[in-house]
Amino acid sequence: MRHHLDDIHFEDDENEINLTPMLDVVFIMLIFFIVTASFIKEAGIDVNRPDAPVTESKPEDANILVAITANDEIWIDRRLIDPRAVRANIERLHAENPEGSVVIQPSKKSTNKVLVWVMDASRQAGVYNISLAASQN
Repeated sequence: MRHHLDDIHFEDDENEINLTPMLDVVFIMLIFFIVTASFIKEAGIDVNRPDAPVTESKPEDANILVAITANDEIWIDRRLIDPRAVRANIERLHAENPEGSVVIQPSKKSTNKVLVWVMDASRQAGVYNISLAASQN
């Protein structure tokens, strides 16, 4: 009789779930996630960006836009300008907005002569902040 009870107890031990392999897997996954999280933190680069100044005027209003077409025509403020009148127009627009800069947008087919002409006229008008913008055509 006693022998029969021992057999039942032995079968219960066989049917229990062994948690040791599962704990091993959990610890390995935990170590994996800790290591990868530390690599992700180290991969970043701290960039100290300066704060952008708050301006009330729009950037389009602040700049004097000068477009040079493929036919070497000079357009300022959506008006066709004679090359001799470029300086006077830039002086007038610069007087209205002294903080503005001259942005020249030459066409790829325009000549360098007209570009240099506009740059010289801008400097003669007292504007030394001149930049070039790429044109699509």
